[in-house]
Amino acid sequence: MKYELSGTVMQTVAIDLAPGETMFSQTNTMCWMNDSIEMNTHTGGGFFSGLARSFGGGSFFVTDFTSRGAGHVAFAPRFPGTILPVQLAAGQSLVCRKETFLCAEKSVTLAIAWQQRIGAGFFGGGGFILQKVTGPGTVFLDLSGEVVEKDLAAGERLLVHAGHVGVMDPTIGFDIQMVRGVRNILFGGEGLFLATLTGPGHIALQSMPIMNLAEEVGRYLPSGPHDSGTASAVGGVAAATAVGGILGGLFGGGGSNDSNA
Repeated sequence: MKYELSGTVMQTVAIDLAPGETMFSQTNTMCWMNDSIEMNTHTGGGFFSGLARSFGGGSFFVTDFTSRGAGHVAFAPRFPGTILPVQLAAGQSLVCRKETFLCAEKSVTLAIAWQQRIGAGFFGGGGFILQKVTGPGTVFLDLSGEVVEKDLAAGERLLVHAGHVGVMDPTIGFDIQMVRGVRNILFGGEGLFLATLTGPGHIALQSMPIMNLAEEVGRYLPSGPHDSGTASAVGGVAAATAVGGILGGLFGGGGSNDSNA
């Protein structure tokens, strides 16, 4: 298996496969492929496996792309961001935000990762269930915006907007911490909670949570009586965006940080 990353803010990963090699992805991520690739869409282990994966922010179905010759297939995320390729050793795992997984070699396992602390799940902005990928093999992860990587020493803590958390080692402790100061809570725009990441381990942060982008686009959607032809439909989208922003602000997303990866 060989791959090539192309692009800047809207990246693609093009993969060349030898006969018999297989990549798998969640649905709606394949861009193009040659006629040596055979597709097979399935639940990835049965109904309950698909259901569990969907709870973790993934798709109910996954698709295998198997090469019957000199295969070529390309994948792309649905939002602007950075594709992060990671070579996992046997048994090595990474914990990811929901919808961060793009595609991987067939030897990689995609599962769910329960948060040990219920508060971190409900108020951390990432959902109670996160994704977990385990090697061996190469996995391609999709983070929103640019990627900043950091190594935390044992006991070292980093406070992060929950929406900016992308990928972390399983050794990283993930919890939530209430923002200090009434004025900070009411006027700081940072929400009520911040994610607390505690080392040791490696983390990858994302610069642009998708909710940020959605809220900015929502500000420019047409509305008002003069848009009678589309006002109702667009107004519904704008209202949903506003509600999402309010909930994000209350539950640790800084008004805009409950994103996809």
